[in-house]
Formats: sequence, structure tokens, C-alpha cells
Amino acid sequence: MKNSKKWLYAFLLLIVVAIVGVFIPSVEFGVSDPNIVSGDVAWMLTSTALVLLMTPGLAFFYGGMVDPRNIISTILQSFVAMGIVSMIWVTIGFSLAFGDSIGPEGFGLVGNPLTYLMFQNVGGMTNPELAPTIPFALFALFQLKFAIITPALITGSFAGRVRFRAYMIFISLFTIFIYAPLAHWTWHPNGFLRNMGVLDFAGGTVVHMSAGFAALAGAMFLGKRTKSKFNEKRANIPFVLLGAGMLWFGWFGFNAGSALEASSTAVLALLNTNTASAAAMLTWIFLDGARGHKPSGLGAAIGLVVGLVAITPAAGYVTVGASITIGVIASIVSNYAITLQGKTSLDDTLDVFPAHGMGGITGMILTSVFANEVGLIHGEYKTFFAHLLALVIVGVFTFGGSYILYWITNKFVTLRVSEYSEAKGLDISQHDESYSFAYKE
Repeated sequence: MKNSKKWLYAFLLLIVVAIVGVFIPSVEFGVSDPNIVSGDVAWMLTSTALVLLMTPGLAFFYGGMVDPRNIISTILQSFVAMGIVSMIWVTIGFSLAFGDSIGPEGFGLVGNPLTYLMFQNVGGMTNPELAPTIPFALFALFQLKFAIITPALITGSFAGRVRFRAYMIFISLFTIFIYAPLAHWTWHPNGFLRNMGVLDFAGGTVVHMSAGFAALAGAMFLGKRTKSKFNEKRANIPFVLLGAGMLWFGWFGFNAGSALEASSTAVLALLNTNTASAAAMLTWIFLDGARGHKPSGLGAAIGLVVGLVAITPAAGYVTVGASITIGVIASIVSNYAITLQGKTSLDDTLDVFPAHGMGGITGMILTSVFANEVGLIHGEYKTFFAHLLALVIVGVFTFGGSYILYWITNKFVTLRVSEYSEAKGLDISQHDESYSFAYKE
């Protein structure tokens, strides 16, 4: 009964939002704006759909790696992010990320939450600063897909031991207090990281580093899993490969779409994305072989995803040759980071920090090394040092902020499930569903 009341409160909150939405002034669509470029609109509609596909891809990627008793729970954690973050984005999230900047000139900290409240003034017209050739609503939707996948990435670090209601609260808080401000710092014209000279073409800092550090904080806050014979089982390696393939496919929208136009820059980003991922996958396989391990589907999948993560901040700024280097280096770094983490007491279930966190960090640093005209290899130092400073700022903010949000969430709803529920599996204990063959032992 106590739990049902908490779900009732959430339901009533959604009803209130739905009622308020009826009275928000509508924005005109279907108007003629001479600045709209139809080719750009077509490409960005495609890219937006591609990026959304990445979240189900991530669901299968993570779901296949956990033990069979947690596969539905793990997949659902990614899926529910599509619902929760979409609602937050339309209400205040987009305003916090891209609304009128609060902060001094050139040092914006967060957007005004009232600027685009309930998507007011987000319609079919262009925006000269953020969406010069596409409808502003399309830009907002494209950015929404990034906001969705970021908290979903975190879930791999605490898979198998987090309470579903608590997780929903946490990702709501994370989107509002961590993701949105970080997006504002990095991508808003007045954001202070952007004005420092930080380059993040498609989210290496905003998405992958933030998720990586939040995952690290989550693994530390929740502690180690209860020892179980199921902890080391992989539910479905074909799911992992399927999810990795969907991620690779969707990532073309993630990176090439971040050009915000159908242009040669988009082509460069797509080329670099594919090449870095291919290089990273092969590096992982070859490195595992050189260390005496057999080539595995799991290793190939992780390797290609690490390459995608690392090239994300650099995709539109580097040559295709540099993308190979970035993929190779990131794969080596993440491979050894996973090995080192395995020797510690930290229980990051699916190695989110070594893969996404370290991949994002590596990509961010190498962007400042190889970026056309302003990279370290061109004799320029400003961008390199700006990225090192940003690394410290983002790391402290996302790790410390996320840890505080875990603590706050835990005060409302206990984050960790009981030992009994963990042993039984989250599929049954949290959702009363099962991946049936797991229970035939």
C-alpha cells in the first residue's frame, strides 16, 4: 500500500503537467521561413531518429551482458529514460540547457528555465544562433535524444542492484542538475566552456564523460554486488552484438548529425566515426589475442563502442588518419583500464567508467591534440590546456554532483534493493517478469 501511494503521487504529477500543457500558448508550425534549407531538415530528421535508436541499442548492449535474472530490468532502465527525459526536456530541460543564459557575458552557467517552458517559442521557425537552417523544434528534438541516452549510459555501473523507483528519481535529478547545465556550458553560445575554447563536436564531454563519472560515483555509492553464482554469467552475447551494431548505426546520426546541416562537415564526421570504431574494434581483438585471450564477441562489441565514444568530441575537427589514431589509443587505454579496475574493490558492473568515462577522457584530450588548425600537433597550446582544465572541472562537477544526487535520492527512496531481492533477480523482484530460461535451473 505504501508503495502504491508513491506511484500515485507520480501519476498525479504527470496529470498536472498534462493539464498545464493545455493552457500553454501554442507555437505556429507550417509557416514559411526563407532560412530553412530542406536538405538540412531531411538530414536532421533522419539523424534525430538515428540517435533515438541508440538507446534501445544500448539497452540490448547492456542487457546481454548482465546475468539472466536482471536482463529485463537492465533493458527497461534504458527504455524508461526515453519517457522520463522526454517529459523533463519539454517542460524545463531544454530551457535549462539552451534557454537565455544566466551568467556574465561569455560565462554562461545555465539557461533560464522559463525561456522555453513547455516548449514555448519552440516551433517551425529557425533560430539564428542555434538552428539557422532548420526548425528550432527539430534542433530541440535532436538535442533531446542526447539527453535521453546519457543517464541510460550510467545504468551499467549499478546493474543488478538498484531499485527501479529510486533510479527514476535519480535520472530526473541528473538530467536537471547535471546534464542540462553541462550542455549549456559546452554548446550554448554563452557557455563558459565553449568560450574557453573547449571543442566538443557531438558530446564527448557532455554525454560520455558525464555518464562515466556519474557511473563511477554510482558504483561507489551502492557498493559491491552480493556474491552470487549468477554475477559472472552473461545473459545473451548475441544481444550484446546486436546492441553494439545498433549503436554503431545510430552513432552516424549522433556525430554526423551534430553538424546540424547536410554538408561536407557531416560527411567528415561520419567518415571519422566509422573509421575510429573499426580501428578500436580491431585493436581490442588484437590486443586481447596478444595477451593470450581468444577473440570474443564481447571484446569486439566493447572495442567498437569505445572507438565511437572517443571520436565523438573530435568527429568534425580531425582528419581521417587522426581518427584511426584516436580509435587505437582509446581502445588500448580502455582495455587496460578495465583490467586495472578488475583488480580493485570497485564494482562497476559493466565497466562503464573504464569504457565510456576513459573513452570520453581520451577522446577529449586527443581532440585538443589533433584538431585542425588549433590542435597541439599544429603548435597551438591554448586548446590543449583549455581541455585539461575542462577535464578537471567536468570531472569534479559530474562526479561530486552525481554523488550528492545519489545521496538525496537515497533519502527519498532507498537506492539499493534488499539482499533477498538482489539474489532473486531484479526482473522478478522489481518487475514481476522473467527471461524464462533463467529460472529453469
